[in-house]
Amino acid sequence: MNKAVQAMQAVAVRAVRAVRVRVRLGASARGDAGMATAEYAMGLVAAVAFAVVLYKVVTSGAVSAELQSIVKRALDAKV
Repeated sequence: MNKAVQAMQAVAVRAVRAVRVRVRLGASARGDAGMATAEYAMGLVAAVAFAVVLYKVVTSGAVSAELQSIVKRALDAKV
């Protein structure tokens, strides 16, 4: 699996975990035990959708060329 996809998956996992924590903190005040399966599914779908959009933007021609340019300038910089 390509590193960019793995990075996007890691972002999605962190986002879902953050949602879980926020919901648990709020749920304890309401007396709920946690998120329902549908809420998990919606959080996961939102995180994956965000990861896909971010992946498409980062791998687009213009952004990719700009990122390569930044890396090239950084590597060519004199210390």
